[in-house]
Amino acid sequence: MEEKKLKTGKFSLQFGAIAGLVGIIFGVMLYSMDMHYDRSLGVQAVQFGILAVFVVIGIIQFKKANEGFLKLGQALKIGAGVGLIAAIIGTIYFLVLSNVIEPDYMAKTMEIQKAATFEANPQMTQEQWDQGVAFQKKLFPVFLAFGLVVSALFGLIVGLITGLITKKDKPAF
Repeated sequence: MEEKKLKTGKFSLQFGAIAGLVGIIFGVMLYSMDMHYDRSLGVQAVQFGILAVFVVIGIIQFKKANEGFLKLGQALKIGAGVGLIAAIIGTIYFLVLSNVIEPDYMAKTMEIQKAATFEANPQMTQEQWDQGVAFQKKLFPVFLAFGLVVSALFGLIVGLITGLITKKDKPAF
């Protein structure tokens, strides 16, 4: 009897999409509470927590569907895949938020950052600030790509930890 090999990509896509949607719900919640400019450690921890939960759930569900067996490599693939899919969905939400829902989002973000920067560095000149802003605008696509990489790496790390804890190889007979 030929056994059907289970694909990790299906689980990455499914649980990455769910993580992305839950992340959007969290983002809409922040927006409705006028906290969408908040980049505090608490907000970031919740965002990474959402991702971690769905990486773990995706790996556990894969193991259940695979007759209780899981290789470390499979857990790593699922973790990185969930992280990447969730980040892509989150990036799309961010682009819709910052270009459609609230077109002046970036300008307001810069105002908030400017006030914080000048408070922390009173010796900074307006010219230095303007140079920094121009540099950041040029690198904006790089920052978006960096976010995708960070999310995939975080998923990979969570996948590694989860895989080490839950791995179970099929016995060779």
